[in-house]
Amino acid sequence: MADKRMFNKKITNSDAFIELPASTQALYFHLNQEADDDGFNNQVNNAMFKAHATVDDLRVLMAKNFVIRFESGVIVIKHWRIHNTIRQDRYTPTNFQEELAMLGIKENKSYTLGCQAVAKRLPNGCHSIDKNSREEISIDKNSIVIDSVESKPPKKVKHKYGEYNNVLLTDEELDKLKTEYSDFEERIERLSSYVASTGKKYKSHYATIRNWARKDEKETPKQKTSYVDAINNRMSVVDDWLKGE
Repeated sequence: MADKRMFNKKITNSDAFIELPASTQALYFHLNQEADDDGFNNQVNNAMFKAHATVDDLRVLMAKNFVIRFESGVIVIKHWRIHNTIRQDRYTPTNFQEELAMLGIKENKSYTLGCQAVAKRLPNGCHSIDKNSREEISIDKNSIVIDSVESKPPKKVKHKYGEYNNVLLTDEELDKLKTEYSDFEERIERLSSYVASTGKKYKSHYATIRNWARKDEKETPKQKTSYVDAINNRMSVVDDWLKGE
């Protein structure tokens, strides 16, 4: 297997890549660095550890079509053949032939899902699908790809908020909080501090913030009533004292 890995600036300097969080970009570089000569990597957790990344970063790469993930857990770098051209004498075929068989190659050399043939290898080390194979597996606009990862809508990406970067919200959830609560930032910070200090986990931070807000609304009238009652009690004591005088 070749020891060196290359990166094409057409990909890493694109707006889509530059807009990724730093941890997501770092994960992409580590996944590329440890990939085999066909761009496959089955050591995703190791790459996340090295990049100080999380599963959310991997989800972003999948949603933005920088990597393709298979049911086996293996990933492949979508633009691998744009980044790397490996000489035949240094090339080692991937062990993940079953996953490779699910891929086709677009005209721009990027991988795509839904094809049924394995890419054939040319003597110069470049990889492509020959004319006959391309006619068999090409997918026109009217074709339907069944059980394809690309046919499924991408999951909404959650971004990190709060002082401790531990409150996860989608853009839509953040917009709703801004609309509902003028003090939405304080509510986010409140949850961030609580999660950091207790280690407690929630399935939805958006739902937790709204639940806390409803509890606050229920408690506020009681607090006001108690305060008014206290004032009235004091006034009553003063009146009684004055009458006694």
